[in-house]
Amino acid sequence: MTSNIDLELRERRAFADGMAFDETGPYERLTGRAIFRVDPEAEAQAAVTDVKLAPRDADGLVRFEADYCILKPVDPTCGNSRVFFDYGNRGNKRALQYFNDAVGSNDPIAAEHAGNGFLMRRGYSIVWLGWQGDLHPGDGRMLLGAPIATENGRTITGRTRTEFIAVEPGTTVFPLSSLVSTRSYPAASLDTAKAQLTRRRYTNSVREAIAPDAWSFARVERGGGVDNQGMEAAVVPCDSHIHLPGGFAPGWIYELVYEAKDPRVLGLGHVAVRDFVSFLKHEAETVSGAANPLGEGGTAIERAYAWGRSQTGRCIRDFLDFGFNADADGRRVFDGVMPHVSGAGKMWMNHRFANLVLLPGQEHENHFTPADRFPFSYAQPTDRFTGRTDAILKRPGSDPKVIHTDTACEYWHRRASLVHTDTNGDDLEQPENVRLYLWASSQHVASPKVPAPARGMAQTYFNVVSTSMFFRANLDRLDAWVSRGEAPPASRIPRREDGTLVTAETWREAFPAIPGVALPRGPSRLERLDFGPDFDAGMIANEPPTVVSGEEYPVQVPAVDADGNEIGGLRAPMVEAPLGTYTGWSLRRRDFGHGAMVGITGSYIPFPDTEDERTQTGDPRASVLARYAGPEAYVAAIRAAAEALVADGLMLAEDLERSVAEAADWGRPRHDVRL
Repeated sequence: MTSNIDLELRERRAFADGMAFDETGPYERLTGRAIFRVDPEAEAQAAVTDVKLAPRDADGLVRFEADYCILKPVDPTCGNSRVFFDYGNRGNKRALQYFNDAVGSNDPIAAEHAGNGFLMRRGYSIVWLGWQGDLHPGDGRMLLGAPIATENGRTITGRTRTEFIAVEPGTTVFPLSSLVSTRSYPAASLDTAKAQLTRRRYTNSVREAIAPDAWSFARVERGGGVDNQGMEAAVVPCDSHIHLPGGFAPGWIYELVYEAKDPRVLGLGHVAVRDFVSFLKHEAETVSGAANPLGEGGTAIERAYAWGRSQTGRCIRDFLDFGFNADADGRRVFDGVMPHVSGAGKMWMNHRFANLVLLPGQEHENHFTPADRFPFSYAQPTDRFTGRTDAILKRPGSDPKVIHTDTACEYWHRRASLVHTDTNGDDLEQPENVRLYLWASSQHVASPKVPAPARGMAQTYFNVVSTSMFFRANLDRLDAWVSRGEAPPASRIPRREDGTLVTAETWREAFPAIPGVALPRGPSRLERLDFGPDFDAGMIANEPPTVVSGEEYPVQVPAVDADGNEIGGLRAPMVEAPLGTYTGWSLRRRDFGHGAMVGITGSYIPFPDTEDERTQTGDPRASVLARYAGPEAYVAAIRAAAEALVADGLMLAEDLERSVAEAADWGRPRHDVRL
C-alpha cells in the first residue's frame, strides 16, 4: 500500500444560518482531522526530502495529521460536482474574502462570511486542508503536524538562517522563525559564540557583526510583581527565541545564522494535498470505512480546481514542479489551477530546515532565499547560466490547465517577468494550457473592503485598485475551459516585442515627474545564488548563500502611460478610468529603511483635484476635473470600462453594477478626492 487516508469528523453545522443560495440551496460546514499514512519507500513519496528519516508505525508507514474544513451543499445533487480547493495562506482561509467579497474569517459560519455568495451560487464544494507543517495553533489556523526527521534515532542538526526587521522601536525579542505564528527550529546550542548575528542597513550593505555577548538565545516574560511594585520582567534562556537587550533598530536587516536541530518533513504538505483531493475525487470511503463527505447520495466529484494567492500561489507552482499533481495511481489531482500573485517564485519548503512562512525575494527583506529558482516558467527555456532546460509543466498526463495572475507588485517585488521571459529577458511563448494575466497597476493585497487610503511605513498611499471581479470571471472561464473545452481569452501580459515590457531604466524615463514622489532604483534583482552542491537533493550547505559573480537574471517591469499607469495587461475599471497614478511599488519612510521598497506594496498617488492645484504644484498630470466634468462623468467612464471587460469575457455581467456603485461620490472612501 503506497498511502491511505482516514477522516475524523468533529463538527457538522449549518452555514450562514441555513441561507439558500439560488438553485444550490443551503450549505453546511464540516470540520475535522485527516489522518495520512504513507509508504516512505514508495515512488509516490520519492520527491519528499527526509521522508525516509521520519518515524514509522508498526506497518512501516509514516503517519501525520491535518485539519480539514469543507463548505458543501446540504443537498449534494444541487451542487456542481466540483471541488474548489483554497490553499489558504499561512494557515488562513482566504477564498471567501476574495471570490465572495466577504468579511475575512478563519471561522466561516455566519451569513457575513458568505458575502455575495458567488462560490455557493455556482455550487462549489469549498475545501481547506492544513498543509503547512511549521505553524503554531492560534487564530483558527489550519494545521498539519509534520513529523520530525531523525537519523538512526539521533537528532539531526544543520545551519539555518533567519532575518529580523523590526517595525517598532523598542523591539528586543523575536522568535527564531521571525513570526510568532510559526514554529522555530530550536537552537542546538545556547552558546551565542557558535552563531553569527549581523545587521545591515540595506540588502547589499556591508554586514556589521554583533558581538556574541550582546545578545542571547532567550525570551522575555512579564507578569505582576509583589509588594505593589507593578509589572516585572525576566529574561529566560530559550532555544526558540533571540533577545537583543539594546533593541532591534527599525528598518535594519538583522541576520542570524545558527546551528538548528529537529527538521520537520515539510514536503509532506504536498502529499497531504495530493492524497486528500484525490480521495475526495475518487474514493467512496476511507481505509476504516468512513464515508467520503462529498460522495453522499451517490454523487461524485467530477473536477477539482485549486486557487492560492501569494505564498500559496507559489505552493501551487511548487506542487506542479515536483510532480504531485499525479496521485499515487498516476491520476490527475487538480484539473485546473489558479496561482495568484506568486510572481516567478515557488516554495522554500521541500528542503531540510526550510522556512515556509517568510516573504521571499523582496528588495529589502528576505532577498537571498531559495524560493525564486529556475524553472520560473510553465514553458521550457534553457537557463543560460547552467545549461539546464526545464519547465514547471513537464508531465502532459497530469498537468492541469493554468490561469496565472499577477499584479504590478509582482513585477517589482517578485520578479514576475521571468514567468513569461527566458533567462535572456526575451518573450517566451506559453503552452496552450496556460493563460497569464497581469492585473495592471494593481497591488498584491487588494482587499475588496478598503475603508480609506492608508500609508503604513510608506511615503505614499497604498494602492487602492479593486480587482476582485477578476477572480470570479477567471473561475468561470477555467471551469468552461476544463469542462467544455471553451478556451479563455488570450493572455494579457506586457511583452518585449511590443514595448510594454521594459527595463527599469526605460520605465524611469517614461514615468511622470510628480512633485515630491521619489522613485525606486528598480525591481527586486535576482542574482544567481549558490546554496551548495546538494541543493537539488533538499540540502542547503551555504548560509548565507554565495552570490555568483556576474550572473543575474533579467527582471523587467511593465511600461507606463503619461500618468504612470501600466499599459500592458488587463486594466481594471479603476485603472482605465483613473483618479490617480497606481503603481506596483512604494518606498519606505526615513525611519523604516529609507528609500527601499515596502514589500509587496504599491502606491496610489492622487491626481490634482483642479487645474489650479496642478499649476500650483507643478504636477504634469491632468487634474481630476480636467478629465471628468463631475462625479457623474467619472461614473460613466467606469461604466464604459466595465462594459468593455464584460464584452471581452474578462468580467462577469453581475460585477458591472458593483463597479459602478463603487465609483459613486468620486470613488470614496477608497480614493482621496477633495471635491
